[in-house]
Amino acid sequence: MNKPISIAFLIYWHGHYPWYFPYFLHSCRYNPTIDFYIFTDIEEKLPHLPPNVRLIPYSLGQFKADASKALGFEVAVESGYKLCDFKPAYGCIFFDWINEYDFWGYCDIDLVFGNIRAFMTEDLLAEYDIISARHDYLTGCFALYRNTPAMRELFKQSKDYQKVFTDTRNFFFDETNFAFKAFEKGLHYSLINTEIESMTHLVRRLQEANGLKAYFEFQIVEGFAGNMLWEKGTLVYRKEFEAMLYHFVRFKRKYVEETDLHRQIPDKFRIGKQKIYYR
Repeated sequence: MNKPISIAFLIYWHGHYPWYFPYFLHSCRYNPTIDFYIFTDIEEKLPHLPPNVRLIPYSLGQFKADASKALGFEVAVESGYKLCDFKPAYGCIFFDWINEYDFWGYCDIDLVFGNIRAFMTEDLLAEYDIISARHDYLTGCFALYRNTPAMRELFKQSKDYQKVFTDTRNFFFDETNFAFKAFEKGLHYSLINTEIESMTHLVRRLQEANGLKAYFEFQIVEGFAGNMLWEKGTLVYRKEFEAMLYHFVRFKRKYVEETDLHRQIPDKFRIGKQKIYYR
């Protein structure tokens, strides 16, 4: 049997671990053929760490130094929030960690994965250079890039990348530069005027010019969907639709648990509209 196309996710987390982090880790455990590298300045050791998740001690100052060296100019990073803009450059900045993988990517930790390989199939990975988890724009919560020099430095084809990396403001460069609604409406990228050329603008432009092969498909659940079952690595919505991940981006504003890194997440739980249930 052939070895599956290899995938590594790169994550930088600064500050403290949130309540939902154990759920994220537990869902990583059920994706054993995918590796997760979490760079963090948090010294607290984690119990129940899956074997495919590696925590790497790493400060914000070290990131700034490494990013400046990799990019060839001094970058501006004053907070963890700004790191979102740098996600498309992670393959360049953290190349030593992903040089043996076929694909590298980034994801958020405010999510629960289903079966990633059920969606990121061998045929899909063989065909496309960049993969988004939405149909309308490139997602910052989940994106994959083929591990080639061209894709590791894809961000450089945005005319504004140096502006983004040398300004302390967060531009949502990894996604749309705040133009989410316009892309959701299906407007052509050329009609969506923003301060900087985001990665979605860039990828759509190059895709149209046959400069790369990009895959945009809606494979996630967000918002207050409710009626979701996670069981041993499979995520099902409304007892019918399998999803690759559920993003807590809005849910976490309504629901909060006590942060307990020793919490053992069960192999079956339900996500309601505003609560997680173990029964």
